[in-house]
Amino acid sequence: MNIQPILTNKHLYPYLLKARYGIEKESQRVTKSGELVTTDYPKKLGNRSVHPYIQTDFAETQMELVTPITNSVPELFRWLAAIHDTVYRSMNPQEMLWPMSMPPALPKAEEDIVIAKLDNFEDVLYRRYLAKSYGRRKQMVSGIHFNFEFDDEMVRKMFELQDEYMNYYQFKTDIYLKVTRNYLHYRWLTTYFFGASPLSGPRYFNGHEHPEEPVRSIRNSQYGYKNHEDVKVTYRSIEEYVADIQQMVEEGKLSEEKEFYASVRLRGGKSVADLANKPVRYIELRNIDLDPYQPYGISEEEVEFLHIFMLFLLWTDEGADADDWVEQGEQLNNLIALESPLAQTACYDEAQRLLVEMRGFVEQTNLAVSTEIFDHLEEMLNDPAKTLAGRIYLESQKKSQKELAVQQGLSYYEKAWQAPYQLAGFTNMELSTQILMFDAIQKAVQVEVLDEQDQFLKLTVQKHNEYVKNGNMTSKDTYITPLIMENKTVTKKILQRAGFRVPQGKEFADKKTASLSYEEFRDKGIVVKPKSTNYGLGITVFKEGASEEEYIQAIDTALKEDDAVLVEEFLPGTEYRFFVVGDQVKAILLRVPANVTGDGKHTIKELVDQKNDDPLRGENHRTPLEKIQLGQSEQLVLREQGYKLESVPNKDETIYLRDNSNVSTGGDSIDMTGAFTDDYKKVAVKVAQALGATICGIDMIVTDINLPAKASNVYGIIEANFNPMMHMHCYPYEGKGRRLTMDILKLLYPDFVK
Repeated sequence: MNIQPILTNKHLYPYLLKARYGIEKESQRVTKSGELVTTDYPKKLGNRSVHPYIQTDFAETQMELVTPITNSVPELFRWLAAIHDTVYRSMNPQEMLWPMSMPPALPKAEEDIVIAKLDNFEDVLYRRYLAKSYGRRKQMVSGIHFNFEFDDEMVRKMFELQDEYMNYYQFKTDIYLKVTRNYLHYRWLTTYFFGASPLSGPRYFNGHEHPEEPVRSIRNSQYGYKNHEDVKVTYRSIEEYVADIQQMVEEGKLSEEKEFYASVRLRGGKSVADLANKPVRYIELRNIDLDPYQPYGISEEEVEFLHIFMLFLLWTDEGADADDWVEQGEQLNNLIALESPLAQTACYDEAQRLLVEMRGFVEQTNLAVSTEIFDHLEEMLNDPAKTLAGRIYLESQKKSQKELAVQQGLSYYEKAWQAPYQLAGFTNMELSTQILMFDAIQKAVQVEVLDEQDQFLKLTVQKHNEYVKNGNMTSKDTYITPLIMENKTVTKKILQRAGFRVPQGKEFADKKTASLSYEEFRDKGIVVKPKSTNYGLGITVFKEGASEEEYIQAIDTALKEDDAVLVEEFLPGTEYRFFVVGDQVKAILLRVPANVTGDGKHTIKELVDQKNDDPLRGENHRTPLEKIQLGQSEQLVLREQGYKLESVPNKDETIYLRDNSNVSTGGDSIDMTGAFTDDYKKVAVKVAQALGATICGIDMIVTDINLPAKASNVYGIIEANFNPMMHMHCYPYEGKGRRLTMDILKLLYPDFVK
């Protein structure tokens, strides 16, 4: 069938650049000095036997990082970033990932390469067989498996535009077979551009046959990890492909079908045999070397090229005899792989022709891709020193390959630890959600972001699904519970009737009515706040009464956040946040209002700017602490104390810019969990139960934590929060961090998350 007229049909244009991608990336764990570690698989990580993202390849030191299926290149790299972050921060802090395909120096004794210590003994036996058949050293090479699936709508449109096939499944399978045959023929092109294993580390070959000089890719050459010569499989048809693999297993040339280590695997079911009854769904490219110059072993440009290359291989013609066509590719690939990394390739003219044809293909199909990809490829073709192999070889001459690997590896390690409270790839989400996602990935819970802007996640363990919003709103709370807590008037009534002390006050629906009530509150300590709000927004506190102007200004501030306002009595004491999960208080926090400490030299504004320079401070709940604002509320508080923004406080004098202590408004968080006796914690749990809440934050005013909770008027409940920020407990300004996100996961999956 002639595919070219179909691919150049304008009805197909919208679908050509749509695809589904997945990456499986192998990496060795090494010390920060570049030595292969002797430690076991990180204990912090969940069960690797069922882990959707983090597994072990052949050796105990060899991590395998697996992305979910993604629908775009940016999404693919977000997940690569997130999984790498999780792996780095779950390993021993003195360990990192080796960024090269060729392993670091291997042990002198082969038996000192430790086979993965897996729960399933059959998996261990399989690795023992591989060690005996191929040797343990060969297994230690790492790379990337790139899974690619054409957009299903594209394939269906193609099927509709042809008349040779009556069966869609057969059509789809044959499309992937054609791409596979062409890839196996032309894969030398990717070996030239992206081969990145020119040199081996000490004791990799250990006396066995090896290249005498540096090459482009040891891993992709005859010296790489390959099946034995007697393993032969055809790609003429899916029936013959399946039959050949099954025959290889029956004859003992393969122990089982997964031992078939071709550069391309056809995927469609749980086993190869399934392909006899199901269409090929995607193909797995297994010949991609790790790029040490990229933090995740592969660049976005390389993935984009591979997508274009897949389309081009579908478009371009192939040889008449499928087996000869594939065999020619095998020989060409070995030739290119064993060329000097600085030599012009023997296939220069053919490579130039292919690049010209790919440019033409892009133009004919109106693909919206940058020509910079091809410009860069042509630069590498004309100057081999710019290829990955060339760059690695040249830099290795200036120092050593080990020094280069350690330098690159340390840079990625440091990046992962630079902001350990964030999850790379998802830093635009609220921090509590980022931390929950990190913990879920770490503990083998599958994560799907349903709505990024609304912080809505789907979590899955086996077939058990849970939906989580804002990191802590779960199915464990009924729909009415957050509605109760959102309405402060209703919250107070429920708690008061349950016997808890709450601040007395009034609710006003408009500014005029609230303003007319000033005389009622003028000489009292009061709190003015929106009726329904969160994060402490719109709150003004007057501990000793307020002027009428200040009172009206506070009403205005509250009404900016809601259409009703509460004026309540001010309860003296210190405010603490109790975080309740189930029938336990998991954390207690003292939140100190936004403040600065004078040095006798700088103005209040300058001191605020200095404090806001702290990298832990940011905005919109993306960092453990929020930046201090200098808005109307802050200036009102300063004015009450007789200060302006231009005032210069005395040395060591503390100036408060807010009366309310919310971290959301720039306050400091101090962990106090260990300072409280159980009686206060029991009160917080009972408050949550009175509101019907499983997960919530209880704000309690306490006059003296050394007095028992049963003492008269020693505490008061001022608020309950259905969406309490977990991150301020996880990463407090001062004191021990409490991993509340892990408590949420344990609540949702008590038998799985330990």
